[in-house]
Amino acid sequence: MPVKNPQPGDLDPIETASRDEINALQLQRLQWSLRHTYDNVEPYRRKCEEQGVHPDELKSLADLAKFPFMTKADLRDHYPFGLFAVPRNKIARLHASSGTTGKSVVVGYTRSDLDNWADLIARSLRAAGLRAGDMVHNAYGYGMFTGGLGAHYGIERAGCTVVPMSGGQTEKQVQQILDFRPDAIMVTPSYSLVIAEEFERLKIAPEDISLKVGIFGAEPWGEGMRGEIEKKLGIDAIDIYGLTEVMGPGVACECIETKDGPVIWEDHFYPEIIDPDTGAVLPDGEEGELVFTSLTKEAFPVIRYRTRDLTRLLPPTARSFRRIGKITGRSDDMLIVRGVNVFPTQIEEQILRDPRLSGNYQIVLTRDGHLDNVEVRCELQRELSGTLGRNDVENIARTLQGNIKTIIGITTKVNVMEFDTIPRTLTGKARRVIDQRPKQL
Repeated sequence: MPVKNPQPGDLDPIETASRDEINALQLQRLQWSLRHTYDNVEPYRRKCEEQGVHPDELKSLADLAKFPFMTKADLRDHYPFGLFAVPRNKIARLHASSGTTGKSVVVGYTRSDLDNWADLIARSLRAAGLRAGDMVHNAYGYGMFTGGLGAHYGIERAGCTVVPMSGGQTEKQVQQILDFRPDAIMVTPSYSLVIAEEFERLKIAPEDISLKVGIFGAEPWGEGMRGEIEKKLGIDAIDIYGLTEVMGPGVACECIETKDGPVIWEDHFYPEIIDPDTGAVLPDGEEGELVFTSLTKEAFPVIRYRTRDLTRLLPPTARSFRRIGKITGRSDDMLIVRGVNVFPTQIEEQILRDPRLSGNYQIVLTRDGHLDNVEVRCELQRELSGTLGRNDVENIARTLQGNIKTIIGITTKVNVMEFDTIPRTLTGKARRVIDQRPKQL
């Protein structure tokens, strides 16, 4: 533990297939998925008719660009079951998004969908270096959120032992890790730092923690955050990607031997990168908005679903499938500050350049008249908290302020706070941005 050089028997045959073989399978499955959606999802059929396209026109993978997009607005407009492609009595499970930015998005799964999902989580675990018999502490939230149950059944499918902890109860999380000695943890990156802080409070060094691998998803995180997590927990930090609308976690996952971006499981999901303004398909390597078409989903297929995640498609390395770069932000939660486009992860990277600062932070946006103000709240590392003088703390703040101005191009007020001042996330995604600006009418 962990396995960094997988043997051929550890991989599904498609993971080492040629690009021609992969493309042929994708086309076959894409033709089925598009026809299945057209025939059974009336709102999408209307979109195709309005655009003057028909599934019979899909003769090549490039032809997919002729077809209309699906968006989160479509899912909300047809809440809860209007985009399902099978009868209700064929639905084995429902999941839903939190609905924090609007009406909840509801998705359904047939038995076959659940089997595929478990298989892909199991494949992701193997990519992360886990093997049958390993123990996985699952701290993703259970319930309607796809993370907990999605990971749970995939862990079991991989032949691993699952510890179904869910989120919260940090002291109990740590106690169970100490008692059970799991090999891996699945959790959001922000909450992993809360767990790490509890280990620090107990004066337990990273080398004394049983964990070897962490599989982190559900929120964007950068290389600075990876370094922070790996240092504090003494693990390999692996990025798993997914979203409720497309399946849940397990759409893509990094391989431990390279850690160079999540590998898209292209035999089940066809990716595109588009210009977020024009919708035009961009070539591999160019940054834009990630779009997915499901190739095998029965209950809730998606055709050209706009994820709003900004990234780029990268060539294969450890597997035969393409990868996605780190998510740099989202086209729908991008902050516009005095005309500058800013993503929270950009500010996070500047914070984590300074080893004296922890990975917990908040960005508070206010407005005086017509001008936006940005306050960056960050914390000292535990061991420095209460030990630095005022001048030292002010120098840290000035340095960070200067880096943000130079690299990102915005003026900020930086407030360096004592450790454990910023509220922690206990059950899910961290609230990084507090936007107190008046809404535009």
